[in-house]
Amino acid sequence: MIDVNLFFYVGIFLAIAGSLATAWGPGVKDPIIRTFNTEVASIGVCLVLLTYNHVLALLTLLATTVVITFVLFRAIIRLEEMGADV
Repeated sequence: MIDVNLFFYVGIFLAIAGSLATAWGPGVKDPIIRTFNTEVASIGVCLVLLTYNHVLALLTLLATTVVITFVLFRAIIRLEEMGADV
């Protein structure tokens, strides 16, 4: 049986690693990789919340995924409209 603490520690690791990758993400030219970096942090937060409540974890994953995707795509579109090299 999988230990609940395993979900917690893996979630903390993914949240930290995803946050660091997102912080260094603006140096990456590919927008898909930028989105993937934020999803890693989102899955980490979901795993941490999974140790407490399954519904809370699912709703958090869905909400963060939708919000982050819209924000990043809007930012990328705006930068391309301004003529920046994205």
